[in-house]
This record gives sequence, structure tokens and C-alpha cells, in this order.
Amino acid sequence: MGWIIALVVGGVAGWLASMVMNRNASMGIFWNIVVGCVGSVVGNFIAGFFGISGSVQEFSLTGLAIAVVGAVVLLGIVNLIKRGSVR
Repeated sequence: MGWIIALVVGGVAGWLASMVMNRNASMGIFWNIVVGCVGSVVGNFIAGFFGISGSVQEFSLTGLAIAVVGAVVLLGIVNLIKRGSVR
């Protein structure tokens, strides 16, 4: 059951991050889930430096916020590599 929650939260986090980074039109549901799940790992890595912990497998607003921040950072890095600018 934890994996299903992780996929749903990852999809929502990826969708919110794509809305923030103005990439919503170019991403489908599959890529939203991928970006959200990978962004969750990136976000947990970044949050670990600040002593914040949040798990995506057990739904919490902290976990969702960490996943969204990680996904935004991930999309910013992808934009920087592909376009030469963060936005």
C-alpha cells in the first residue's frame, strides 16, 4: 500500500512542480509521477541537511512539501541543462 501512496503523492508533487516551473503543457501524467518520485528523493536529501524528515510512503503535508520542493529543484536543473536558464 505504501508504494501506491508514494506514486499518488509523487504524481501530485510532480504536477504541482510542473505548474510552478511552467512546464505543465509539455509533461504527461507519467512524467509527473517520475519527476515527483525522483524529486521526493532529492527533496529528502536536501531536507536532511536541515534536520527535516518527511516520508512520502506515509502521507503527510511535510512529505508532500518536501517532494514538491525536490521536484522544483529537479525541474530547475533540467531546465538549466536543456535551455540554459532555470525558467
